[in-house]
Amino acid sequence: MAGPWRSALLVLLASQAVALARASEDDDDDVPEEWLLLHVVHGQIGAGNYSYLRLNHEGRIVLRMRSLSGDADLYVSDSTLHPSFDDYKLQSATCGQDSVAIPAHFQRPVGIGIYGHPSHQESDFEMKVFYDRTVDQYPLVEAYPSDGADAGQKHAHAPKEASQEEESVLWTILISILKLVLEILF
Repeated sequence: MAGPWRSALLVLLASQAVALARASEDDDDDVPEEWLLLHVVHGQIGAGNYSYLRLNHEGRIVLRMRSLSGDADLYVSDSTLHPSFDDYKLQSATCGQDSVAIPAHFQRPVGIGIYGHPSHQESDFEMKVFYDRTVDQYPLVEAYPSDGADAGQKHAHAPKEASQEEESVLWTILISILKLVLEILF
């Protein structure tokens, strides 16, 4: 009785892994034309450690980081050059692609902290740094932030970011269930 269920579970997990791999390969497909790639940073971080970067470029900057192995998380601040999970202004700590949009009004230099999650001994990551030229094209959108947030980001990208957050939460739950099932089976 357990044999067919185990086989079905493994087939489901394999198909999800293939779908996730394809989605991560296609992450450049959803980059708007208005974004200009400034840098690509590759790195490795140990469990429970931070690696720090400094951003001096002006304007609205979008950081997109994906963990090639392990789980690296992203923390950003304009008040400290060493942001952490205790001291940050913006953060993205997902099990998948992490993305943060740094508003143009942030003081420069901006501190970027990359944290290696303790669930993995080492995490390899790739972070792409984009300059968002849409603010240059539509300067009034940036001029009227509401609630301390970037108004252009709220209105122009809110549905897409909401779906990415929902997808990220879904993947986190799915991976947690997968780990639990695998621990029970093996």
